[in-house]
Amino acid sequence: MRIREYVVFLYRIFLVYLFYAIGRGVFIYFNNDVMGDYRLLDLFYYGLAFDNCAIMYLNLLFILLSLLPLTINTQPKFQKVVFWSYFIPNVLAYATNFVDVAYYPFSKSRFTSASFAVLEHEQNKMTLFFTFLVDYWYLFVGFFLLIALWVYLYQRVKFVETSVEKKKPYFIWSTVFFLGFGTLIMMAIRGGGFTSDTRPINMLDASRHVNVTPQADAILNTPFCLIRSLGKNKGFKEYQFVDEAYIGERLKPIKQYEREVKKKPNVVLFILESFGKEYWGCMNKRTNIPDFKSYTPFLDSLAQHAYVLDNAYCTGRQSIHGMSSMLAGIPSFQVAYTSSPYVKQPTQSLVSIAKEMGYDTSFFHSAPNGSMGFLGFSNILGFDHYYGKNEYNNDADDDGHWGIWDEPFFQYMCRTYSEKQQPFLGTIFTLSSHHPFQIPAKYEGKFPKGNLEIHQCIGYTDYSLKQFFECAKKQPWYENTIFAFVNDHPNQTYYDLYKEPITNMGAAIMFYSPNPNLVPTGVNEEIAQQIDIYPSLVDLMGYQKPFRSWGRSVFATKTDEVPRAFISNALMYQLMQGNYLYVIDENGKVNGVYKKEDGGLKNNLLGKEDNAEMQQGIKDLKAFMQDYMDRIIHHKLAN
Repeated sequence: MRIREYVVFLYRIFLVYLFYAIGRGVFIYFNNDVMGDYRLLDLFYYGLAFDNCAIMYLNLLFILLSLLPLTINTQPKFQKVVFWSYFIPNVLAYATNFVDVAYYPFSKSRFTSASFAVLEHEQNKMTLFFTFLVDYWYLFVGFFLLIALWVYLYQRVKFVETSVEKKKPYFIWSTVFFLGFGTLIMMAIRGGGFTSDTRPINMLDASRHVNVTPQADAILNTPFCLIRSLGKNKGFKEYQFVDEAYIGERLKPIKQYEREVKKKPNVVLFILESFGKEYWGCMNKRTNIPDFKSYTPFLDSLAQHAYVLDNAYCTGRQSIHGMSSMLAGIPSFQVAYTSSPYVKQPTQSLVSIAKEMGYDTSFFHSAPNGSMGFLGFSNILGFDHYYGKNEYNNDADDDGHWGIWDEPFFQYMCRTYSEKQQPFLGTIFTLSSHHPFQIPAKYEGKFPKGNLEIHQCIGYTDYSLKQFFECAKKQPWYENTIFAFVNDHPNQTYYDLYKEPITNMGAAIMFYSPNPNLVPTGVNEEIAQQIDIYPSLVDLMGYQKPFRSWGRSVFATKTDEVPRAFISNALMYQLMQGNYLYVIDENGKVNGVYKKEDGGLKNNLLGKEDNAEMQQGIKDLKAFMQDYMDRIIHHKLAN
């Protein structure tokens, strides 16, 4: 009956579960700051269903070799084959969990097949890998120690070589056990059993048990996410919730403004890498954080003469998401639009409208050309010029990791603008406030170290902005220029307020012009979002034709547009509007309704409270989901 063989087989499978549990514990430990309140055992318990699936997929060959009645199963040579069929897929898959431990604070989601789209454009992959290796050496050491322990435990229980004397009962019992284990394996791959659910579990199912996305990500494991996302355009599906008239009335996806502009203004948009809202003093005057410290003295001084949106939210989680949000008004959810097969379609944007109005358009990014996918997407949007590390052409100012330091590249940008005909639209995606969080050696000690590695880098880029404006003030184009500032996504967090899942996604948005007739001064406390930047700038530029936008101009006064924010999330659709925050899954199921002040998503009002505003908000979010998918899937982004 091969009892000893089956005991050893189950022991080896048990070891996989054990080390997956350890991996989950490591993930939770290193990302505990963003987990909110949770019951640790619940995360491990609910995670078993996702571990089941990944483990069974990865160990299919090992399972077959262990269970098939081959009569040579216990021979040493055969067991060597079994050993490698077990450890090669398991070690490779297990490594992805440890990569995610370090990657998660930046991506805000588990690593999936779509994540490779972010990496494929990087020309300095080996440099980044070795930087990652040095900065997270303890994870690599821990990983290899765990693998060594895993191998040791595997080898502690060995087979005793036996010969098959009675082949008939051997094959009969082997078939019975094979069918039994096969049934259990099918149940595990589906996610736990034969239920009324007609589909296997997917990443979305992790949110059945928790309301906070980082907790759902702790329930998941990275191999599962990679397996479930391979070859799938996850996140893109058509909906039919409302009629088109409702979409037009409530969402107003086609905007039109009537601003009269005597002279077309230049526009410079700064997309600030990792410039989380919690680093800005001007964005935190109403947060009442005890002993708050700002790391943006120049931006804070500029804010006194600018238009500040201090209640805005991110519509993307990664850098490339930020580019589509700010320039084309396209937010990102489960999968970024820029990583989808739909990205190459004609797309109306700030760039296309500026070109229609006769603007010269430029995109600046000091990394190697093509990094982060920016060059490809900028070509899709139609920028006239792309200025990267290649055009800068001076490696003496390279930071050794990502590209040219911000300060000299900002000066290069200032000089380049002065060579252009007006009006011009310029966008820069800054660089230096990025992992591994270093600044030029000559500035060591100049900026406050603060409480996080990134703090001195924020100070450096803020100083670089100050130096840029010293240059810009001397240029003839300066007085007729609108400057906009926004972070692409959050990064490291220190204050508890910004560790909450909604508050953490805060966006810092500010508009400034030395000409008060171009941009008003003040603080706008209404709900806003990154995709509002596109229509706001189009409005300020004086464009009077209809155009596509899910955002709104924060400067338009003669409209009935609703202030709202579609807050980016890797698993759910989220809308903040009016007094509430709404959370709906990709199937249209309402998972939660919260007070907008409940940034920690601690008090789900679903089933406890209901009113007309809540029903309106749910319907509005579903209407957006429908229109968003319809326009992307059916190539309707051109207008």
